[in-house]
Parts: sequence; structure tokens; C-alpha cells
Amino acid sequence: MREYPDITPPVVSISTSYPGASAAVIESRITTVIEDQISGIEGVKSIRSSSRDGGAFINIEFDLDRDIDNAANDVRDRISRVNRMLPEDVRAPEVRKQDSDARPVMYNVVSAQLSRMDLTDYTDRYIADRFSVIPGVANASVFGARPAMRIWIDRLALAARNLTVNDIEAALRRENIELPAGRIESNDRELTVRIARGFESAADFRELVIVRGDDGHLVRLGEVSTVELAPQDHRSIYRANGLPTVSIGIIKQSTANTLETLEQVKAEIADLNENLPEHIELSTGSDDSVFIREAINGVYRTIAITTVLVSLVILAFLGSFRTMAIPAVTIPVCLVSAFIALAAFGFTVNLITLLALVLAIGLVVDDAIVVLENIHRRIEEGEAPLVAAFNGSRQVAFAVIATTAVLVAVFTPIMF
Repeated sequence: MREYPDITPPVVSISTSYPGASAAVIESRITTVIEDQISGIEGVKSIRSSSRDGGAFINIEFDLDRDIDNAANDVRDRISRVNRMLPEDVRAPEVRKQDSDARPVMYNVVSAQLSRMDLTDYTDRYIADRFSVIPGVANASVFGARPAMRIWIDRLALAARNLTVNDIEAALRRENIELPAGRIESNDRELTVRIARGFESAADFRELVIVRGDDGHLVRLGEVSTVELAPQDHRSIYRANGLPTVSIGIIKQSTANTLETLEQVKAEIADLNENLPEHIELSTGSDDSVFIREAINGVYRTIAITTVLVSLVILAFLGSFRTMAIPAVTIPVCLVSAFIALAAFGFTVNLITLLALVLAIGLVVDDAIVVLENIHRRIEEGEAPLVAAFNGSRQVAFAVIATTAVLVAVFTPIMF
């Protein structure tokens, strides 16, 4: 069971981030370079790219018979060759088995009596990875408040000391590092030595020395800026039922079945809730499978209503319960036979195949009513039931076949 037939082409996406760069620079320095490398991969049907301020997004669509795992591995292999050709500050390209514009098919909400930054950190460490390994899940994106050391620069204080933003950036790159320092060897043991980074908190960063003045005064970061530990992004917040929370967006692989994937996600949610701390709760915020199941159930209800209405119409015009039973039995028998054919050809139960069943009910009932009415007329004229059944069916056989062929021809364009 799925929403639509399994004809989704395998898609692999590449996203590359280059903060601060314009769309023109992204296009010439990143997008074009990556496209040249991946264009020769086997089975590529089309490449669609988008260059925006700060990032490049490339979608590679493969032929339907191409295995998506092998395709993704081929893309990663080509990307590994292109890394040295990209600008230095570019973040490593990310390769995913999904459309880069794909939206989550489910949002899960993590709520607790914690700050948003602490809750985001806990979700990243202990929850999100449990969803990422589920078959059919391409990515489990965490939407919350990632912690960052924010430095709000006082431009007047900076200008008074003849400093620029570049001076602060250079000091951070120079001082805020952790380096290996070799090892100490003796007869009995060997020790690895490292130069520990001395900046762990906002107070430590305030003491970072930017430059030494001519009079020997050390200009520190706290003199020219306000340093605080705060969310990395102030422009967005995720709320559920009016309360700030952290969300996990489940993005499925391009060829995955939404219903099967989300069933496994729900099972994982139930397992996680049994093991999470009491003050943390994991729940579902939105679920695309609800709509899909309701849409399919709606088609089932339509089939049932059609069967009942057809039976009542026959009863009203022919006035016999026994006569009404024949077309009423014909409908479920034909539907069951149709499912045998669906299974034999590997089709799924989806909105398209169910629509075909709804349309086919009319064809089946039409033929049954025509044959039944002709037999009923001959019985009223005095023929025995068995003779009337034989002669009546034979009399309209060609007309029924011709009518069905015409109706099938009318619906044939829908298949394309």
C-alpha cells in the first residue's frame, strides 16, 4: 500500500554551503565545477542545479532501473575528487539520497523542562541518530537552537582602538585552536602531548587578546564586544501547542514507501519513549501517512457506496431481490479477481489502482444489467429460465463485448 505507484525515480542531491558568497560566485566556483565532475556518471537522466546566496544545490535524477545506493556511492566518489578544486572556506559537499528540495514527511516533537539549547544538544546526541538508520529515511533534521558563541562587536570601541573586524577574526583563528604537540617517550611509557584550547566559556573568550598596544596594553575581546553563549540562529523558532520545543523532521529517500517508512518511525518513537528520562517526551507533530491512509480509505468507502447504490437501483427497476443479488455478487467477485491480477503484475494498492477499480465497477455492472435484463424479459415472455438464460446471453453477447471494448478505449488514455 502506498499513495502513488512506485515510479519515483532515484534522486541523489548535493548541497554545498559557502557562507557570505553571492549567487554568481557560487555558480562559477562551485556549481559548475561539481556539475562537470558528475555529468559522466552512468545512468544519469538529468541534472538540475540552483545557485543561491550562500549555497549550491544540485539534484541528479537517475534512470528508474538504477540502484540508488550504487548511484549515491558513485556521486560520493566523484565529489571526493572535486574537493581540492573548491574555495578554501567552502564546507564539504553533502551527498544525500533525496531531492534537496524534499520536505519532511513527518515532524516529531521533543519537549522537556530544559532550555532550548540544552534540549537541542540532547536531541542531537541521543535521539536523531536513532531515526537516521531506519530503512527508507534519508535524513533526520533537527530544528532547534544550536548553541554558539556569539560576539556582538561594538564598532565605536573598535574604531577607538584602530582595529577592524578582520583583526578579531584573525585573533580567533590564531588563538582558538587545539593542536597536537608530539609525544614524550621513556623506557616504560609513551605520552601524547597536546596544546589544550583555553577558551571554553564566554568568560574565557572575553579575555582573548586581540592585539598589544604601543604602550604594552593588551586589548582583549571583552573590551570591544559583548560575548555570550546563545542560539546560533535568532531568526527561527519551533513551537508546538504554543510552547518552544525541538523538532525532528523525517525526510524519506526518493524511492522509499512513505507508509512503510513512517510505520517504522512510529515503532522507534514508542521504543524511545520507554527509555527516555521522565522529563523528556517525544511525540508526533505531523504525519503525512495519516492523509494517505484516509485518502485510500475514502476510495474503499466509495467502492462500498457504489455497490450499495447499484444494487438499490436494480431493485427499484426490476423489483426482485433475487435479480438484484446477481449484479451485487458480481461486483465483489470481479474486485477480488482484479486484486489477483494486481498481485501477479507487482502493482501496489494506491490511489491510481483504486481509481481504476472504481471506474471498472461501472463497466462490470453495466454488462451484468444488460444480460440480466434481457434474460428477465425472455422469462416474462414465457421461456423457461434455463432456456432464457442461454438464449438471452447469446443474443446480447456481441453487444456487451462491443460496448465494453468502447468503454475501455475511452479510459485507455488515462493509463498514459
